[in-house]
Amino acid sequence: MSENPNIILINCDDLGYGDLGCYGSSKNNTPHLDKLATEGMRFTDFYMASPVCSPSRGAMMTGCYPPRIGFGEFDGQIVLFPGDPIGLSADETTVASQLKSAGYATKIIGKWHCGDQPEFLPTRHGFDEYFGIPYSNDMGRQVDRPDRPPLPLLRNETVIQAQPDQRGITERYTDEALQFINAHQEEPFFLYLAQMYVHVPLFVPKQFLESSRNGAYGGAVECIDWSVGVLMDHLKELGIEENTLVIFTSDNGSRARDEGGSNQPCRGTKATTWEGGQRVPCIMRWPAKIPAGTTCEAITTAMDFFPTLSKLVGIDVSSERIIDGFDISGLMMGDGSEPPNDTFFYYLRNSLEAVRVGDWKLHLRKDSEVVNELYNLREDIGETKNLYSERADIVDALSKKAAAIREDIGDEATGIVGKNNRPIGRIENPQTLTEYREDHPYMIAMYDLPDMPTLSG
Repeated sequence: MSENPNIILINCDDLGYGDLGCYGSSKNNTPHLDKLATEGMRFTDFYMASPVCSPSRGAMMTGCYPPRIGFGEFDGQIVLFPGDPIGLSADETTVASQLKSAGYATKIIGKWHCGDQPEFLPTRHGFDEYFGIPYSNDMGRQVDRPDRPPLPLLRNETVIQAQPDQRGITERYTDEALQFINAHQEEPFFLYLAQMYVHVPLFVPKQFLESSRNGAYGGAVECIDWSVGVLMDHLKELGIEENTLVIFTSDNGSRARDEGGSNQPCRGTKATTWEGGQRVPCIMRWPAKIPAGTTCEAITTAMDFFPTLSKLVGIDVSSERIIDGFDISGLMMGDGSEPPNDTFFYYLRNSLEAVRVGDWKLHLRKDSEVVNELYNLREDIGETKNLYSERADIVDALSKKAAAIREDIGDEATGIVGKNNRPIGRIENPQTLTEYREDHPYMIAMYDLPDMPTLSG
């Protein structure tokens, strides 16, 4: 049996900073995730590189800010859509391809959203296997969007079902994960489980709806929690939990509208560069290495997964390709090492909207307008007290950081083209994975809940 850890990365969809009990929720029942936190490390200042999903997921896979890999925007759209001719470039290296080169069995289950053409699918980016819906669950045929192609469920690169019953998807994903773990328990494996929940529309199994104190949203969160509980129990049964690193997080903040999500105590929502759009839960558990019941308050990001996991398995990160993540293995182990990074840049599309250095966050733009706002996030996580006029020294220091990143990867709002960006992947003659057929016996021909106007992702 390998000394390298098994790695399970669980990434939820639109789960907010305040949606778990261990992050302060009093609405949602999350006993398994709360236990995960007590047995591992909870990160308080963990960020996704974008407040929407395609750029967020591309950044997590490659360790790069979205504009660096051409993922700032997608031919004018904020996320990728079915049949788009663009996606993650074949020239990019992913976490999966790094781990595969170290002898890992690799699988993704769930939402990919980095391109749905064959050239962009996860099986072309380091994953041995794929099972899942390749983009958001609202991108199928719905009562308010009847002209969309049917929602595809893929195995590797083949559509095995169109318009599946979404109430059963999390159970199917969990079962698929158990089968993969069983098949590879004697060798190191990397499982990326990209949950469907809690992206709207929310189709939730009856038992979780009935036990929820927060409607369908709370039921969906409980279903995620159940899935985590099943996985953790199975690892224990197989006797491999001690040397399995489990990472739990979310691709961006909650919509935090009337469906029940929360980013509290952060301000803002998904698709914004306030804290609520990009600061998300992150829990890591690895009994052999990570001290139980600990908290990390350093600035950390999903881009850190690429260099950190590479380091843990003894694979060098190429110095020829710029990445933006940092090795946070020392922080994870609680070895007392200094945080490797104190800076985070908040991009929306290809425009720089804010900068954080240490406890301070400077807002530069919001909704295409220049703003002058400065907050001390350690004292004011809700971004309520603007200190811009009181701390010219901090404004000056953070403005210099902003100027440097603009030179590096650009800022469309100020007309600056970055010097170190790489192009998105692009093909000719794209096709959607599915087409609607009136004579096909779909299980769910038309989803009966509207997706509600939203920035899909």
